Amino acid sequence: MRGLGDHLSIGERIAFHRRRRGYTQQVLAGLVGRSTDWLVKAESGRRKPPRIDMLAELARVLRVPLGELVGQPVLMEDERQQDDVPAVRDALMSPRRLSRLLFGPEAEAQLPNAGPTAELAEQTWDDYQSGRLGKVIAGLPGLLQTAQELEDRAARSATERRECWAVSARVHHLAATTLAKIGESDISWLAAERAMRAADESGDPLVLASAARSGTHALLANGRYDEAMELGDTAARWLSARVDETDPAALSLLGMIFLRAAIAAARRQDRATATSLLNRAEALADRLGSDENHWQTSFGPTNVVLHRLSAELDLDNISYVVEHGQIDVGHMPPERGVSHRIDHARALSLAGQGDSAFAELRTAEHVSPQLVRNNPRVRDTLRDLIKRSPATGGARSSEVFMMAQRCRAVE
Repeated sequence: MRGLGDHLSIGERIAFHRRRRGYTQQVLAGLVGRSTDWLVKAESGRRKPPRIDMLAELARVLRVPLGELVGQPVLMEDERQQDDVPAVRDALMSPRRLSRLLFGPEAEAQLPNAGPTAELAEQTWDDYQSGRLGKVIAGLPGLLQTAQELEDRAARSATERRECWAVSARVHHLAATTLAKIGESDISWLAAERAMRAADESGDPLVLASAARSGTHALLANGRYDEAMELGDTAARWLSARVDETDPAALSLLGMIFLRAAIAAARRQDRATATSLLNRAEALADRLGSDENHWQTSFGPTNVVLHRLSAELDLDNISYVVEHGQIDVGHMPPERGVSHRIDHARALSLAGQGDSAFAELRTAEHVSPQLVRNNPRVRDTLRDLIKRSPATGGARSSEVFMMAQRCRAVE
């Protein structure tokens, strides 16, 4: 989905959709349980943007996707746009996906084997973790088509059935996670639903646990925090009863389910639940003993710390994130490390440490331009940094302003 211009602030987006619905500031403030003065200051930028839980409530009342208020990400490849999302949407919404009985393959159709597709899917997962989002999006249409053909093969061959469905689940999980990352929340949910259906068919507990992560990503992207917590709790209880928790892969998947549910709890301002889930993940990370990447989870002690910091940011505990945010992420996959630097930069900016915030953003952009230029939180941080710059002609030619232009934070 693509909405308003990316240069608009969150407050300007709220005001636009409020006027579009015909609400006065007094009426909208009342509908979300806030004062008119609070809304006036939020729309004008005279206070920091509303917390994510309040943005989700505003989006619900205004009947727009959450992404319309926070600013839809724009997929960028260095200095040239590379946006193949329409092709991914076409692959997910092909009428052939609706019924195998109606659109099943012809008897002589040559269907792919699971092995080569699994290898390509894992290579594309590596691209995702390395921050090469444009490359992932470019490869997804073909992968999704092949996954559909593998499902057709599963219907033909009992011996290959489980493997074919498992590979389809991994492909659709990758699609859901990537689409959530770039703000395509509607089709992210569609891909997550497909991932979990395929995982069900595979009968493999680890495949289903992995696919459940895609469901939490999609629900978080859509601002459905209660549902994300429910899915995480159900998946964790189901997995715990069916796997050997001495298995590093099982530990990693269960730990990541706890971490994603913790973020959902933090975004709905439920500190007690968020803390409990983070502590459960920490216990599993301690048992694992080191930072690993089973099933592309990046799970281990460091990732628990990073999620704890992210949760504290969502809980508005800025001083905690500033004090504890200097984490060595050089050994982590770039996607995880860059996400942390973006969170840390946001906290530093809110704490008035503009130079340190910009230094974090520059480092993150050097590691993965796409992940930085794609992120609405980066745009908010850069706008704040520009507001604090001296009101001179030179400010527009500063490094901060140039990065803001690259990230489409300003016109």
